[in-house]
Formats: sequence, C-alpha cells, structure tokens
Amino acid sequence: MNNSLVELNNCGVFRNQKWLVRGVSLKVSQGEIVTLIGPNGSGKSTTAKMSLDILKPDEGTNTIKKDIRISYVPQKISIDWSLPLRSIDFVNLVTKHKTSEINDALEITGIQHLINEDVRNLSGGEFQRLLMARAIAKEPHFLVLDEPVQGVDYSGEIALYKIIQEIVKKINCGILLISHNLHVVMSQTDYVICLNGHVCCSGIPSSVIKDQEYIKLFGSIDPTLSLYKHNHDHHHLPDGSIKEADKNK
Repeated sequence: MNNSLVELNNCGVFRNQKWLVRGVSLKVSQGEIVTLIGPNGSGKSTTAKMSLDILKPDEGTNTIKKDIRISYVPQKISIDWSLPLRSIDFVNLVTKHKTSEINDALEITGIQHLINEDVRNLSGGEFQRLLMARAIAKEPHFLVLDEPVQGVDYSGEIALYKIIQEIVKKINCGILLISHNLHVVMSQTDYVICLNGHVCCSGIPSSVIKDQEYIKLFGSIDPTLSLYKHNHDHHHLPDGSIKEADKNK
C-alpha cells in the first residue's frame, strides 16, 4: 500500500436488489484530507463505511493498513440528555484516556476550558468540537468525519474546518471527510471525490470544479463565494499591502 492508510479499489455495495454505490476507488494517505461530496443518497456514507471496514464490499476490495488506529465521527449520535455528563466523561465513555490526552484533544479543538462542563449546556458548535476531541484523543492514524459541521452556522463551519486542518497538522493523520459545503471544501481539501451512485469525477479541487459531471450536479462555483487558498510565502504590512522585499522573490 506504500504510504496509504486505506484504499478502495472498484468497490460496490449491493442491497435490496440494487447497488447503493458501485465502482468506487479512493486512497487516503497520512497527512491528507480526502473529501466525498454528492447529493443525498449518492453513497457517501456507504463509501465511508467501506473505508472503515464496517461494510464489506460486494465487489472490489477494501484494504486497510495493518495495526492503524481508526476513529469515526458519525453523522448522528444518540445521547440520553437527561443524564448529567461532563465533557471529560463523554470522551471516556468507550475508551479510558489519560487526562493529559483529553486535555491535548480539547486544546486542539479549542474547548479545553469546557473539560468539566455538562454536555447538556454545550452549544451545537461546542458539541461538534467535543465529538472531534473524543475521536482524536487516541491520536488516530485514520479519521473519518461524516458531515462534522451539521447544525452549525456558517461562521461556526469555517472555524470547524480550520480545526480539521489543525488536527492533520498536530497528529499527522489521514482524514476522509464527508461534507455538503462545497465552497469551504474546495479550499480546505487535498483531493475531492464526487459521488452519485458511482464516481462522477475526482481530483484536486481546482480540476473537479471544472469537470462537466460536477457542474451538472452542483453548477459552477461563484468565484466571489469561493475561498482563496494560497501559500503564505510573503508578509503583509499593517495597511494590507505586501512587503516590498517579498514582491521580488
């Protein structure tokens, strides 16, 4: 598998006399964010479950690197909100972690100050951050995030996507992300796979948004809404202009 954590090769899942998804190939490597996009019912969650080996493909092969740690943040989670539960207790629900590990995870997600807060008192954005903290407490090699910003306002979404970038930098994991926010995804992702029961198109964001199959599904991205991503190899002065010496690099 070289440096790959997970690979799907021409995978498909057949249920109730129909293919939920078919012909899917993808690869996620360490330090990389791969994003699945597509309309409802296009097979995004099914594909994610194949990458986690929760679902075995009915055709094709899914290969997962041996002895890697995997974490998963599902689209929905059921909690009995009548029970008092602190953030630290929530992180420890399934796996007992060291307090230092929990503190590190909460710090990366920006909610270390809420370690002893009752989960019932958290806002939607804070709870999503807690879900991410719980997922990264064991420092996974491979992390799957299924619509991690649902129920959060737009500014909260931007903040959560920045946290996802920070997670990759801090723990050097590979991430498979399912998201509906096309504008943010296209600026925060290394590789995009567009699904509609099969792979319509895939590649780096700048090529995918020009693909005719993508345009048929989503239309053209308005350049005034797209977020501009660039390498920050220069310095801005207080007035916003670029330092003169950097212009001649």
